[in-house]
Amino acid sequence: MVKYFMDIVLNKEKLSSGSIIYVAHCPSLGIASQGKDMDEAIKNIKEAVDLYLEEQPEKYNELVSDEIPLFSVIEVNRNAKATGSVR
Repeated sequence: MVKYFMDIVLNKEKLSSGSIIYVAHCPSLGIASQGKDMDEAIKNIKEAVDLYLEEQPEKYNELVSDEIPLFSVIEVNRNAKATGSVR
């Protein structure tokens, strides 16, 4: 069995009702899901990715890459220039 590893991005968001949810996004496949906490959001995105790849197995070919993924964080201040770093 071949294993594939994908980056996901988790964001805490506030709904118009005031409720907090966690949104999980898999940028490499363009899939998103959500949950009431981080664990549920991760479980839901994994399920969504599994279902997506089950329906479109040819997408596995897009997941193979020799490039190291980059992660970047920027800080934005109201009256200052953006700063950031790449990890």
